[in-house]
Amino acid sequence: MSALTVTRKTADASPRTGGGLLHGLPWLVWRRNRTAFLLLAAVTVVVCAYCLYHRAGVLDFVAKYGNDSRYAEKFDEAYKPVFDNLYTLSLLPPLLGLFLGAPLIAGEQEHGTVRLITTQSVARTRWISATVLLPLLVVLVCTTLMSLAFTALWSPADRLVNYGDWLGGTIFDITGPVPVAMALLLTSCGIAVGLLIRRVVPAMVVSLVISVGTSVTWGWLRVRLTSPRTRTGPASGDFPAIPDSAINHDQWLGTSDGRLLGYGTCVDAKNEAACLADKDIVHKIIEFFTRDQMPVMQWRGTAVLLMLTVLVVAFIVQWTRRRPL
Repeated sequence: MSALTVTRKTADASPRTGGGLLHGLPWLVWRRNRTAFLLLAAVTVVVCAYCLYHRAGVLDFVAKYGNDSRYAEKFDEAYKPVFDNLYTLSLLPPLLGLFLGAPLIAGEQEHGTVRLITTQSVARTRWISATVLLPLLVVLVCTTLMSLAFTALWSPADRLVNYGDWLGGTIFDITGPVPVAMALLLTSCGIAVGLLIRRVVPAMVVSLVISVGTSVTWGWLRVRLTSPRTRTGPASGDFPAIPDSAINHDQWLGTSDGRLLGYGTCVDAKNEAACLADKDIVHKIIEFFTRDQMPVMQWRGTAVLLMLTVLVVAFIVQWTRRRPL
């Protein structure tokens, strides 16, 4: 697109949309990225419709058998393909960072159209605000709707889906506020990378690396968002039982002086009882997470992700104001 074309579109934006919702710069941002926005909106409609369609069947199953882990295998036979399809929602935040965030400003820089900002009366802060906030608003709305739809499908059968494992699989990452916050973070990171690198393809590659690193870090952080609950039993018996809906996190052997040893310390010993006595082991301890801890963990994780998003957006604004485009 030539500089003359962009200048004319900017100048004519308000008159042509006088009665619409978007005017001026927001309209220009929408116009230049409408393909990505409309595609995301279409995905949102499909996902929400898919979830609502299958929710009726899930509710019928729960009404007939109950939300009981004893029927998890039967539920898996009936609805595993449905949830397997929806687990791909965990890929949405990285894809948004890759295909929406990274090209957003890098494409303008690569084609030179961003240089028009320095010759127009529009302030840089106003331009970058419209350029960044409108895409993030679209991401916020669409991912919120998809998260609400999937949560409505999953929550009636939370003890049945994935055999009740809400922490180890993808359930934790695609329900509640987590997918929204993750999508906002990775999209803003993609925008920042594009701003710095100024080329679309290299920016997408770096955004992919950031997404992988974020995924690994998030997997480490997820189980540290709250303290696991514990149960303790005598060393001579089995490990204590945990509630049916609980997630087994870790197991330990405790000594009389408070040290914790790995649960397999005496597994290979010829005489386990003698090994336990020799190492002064007096307790068997099990750590676990219960379903009621999930909302607290999700909101704490969301707070971390949103704080990082705010920092990234603030960096984008400051860099744009102080550095040449």
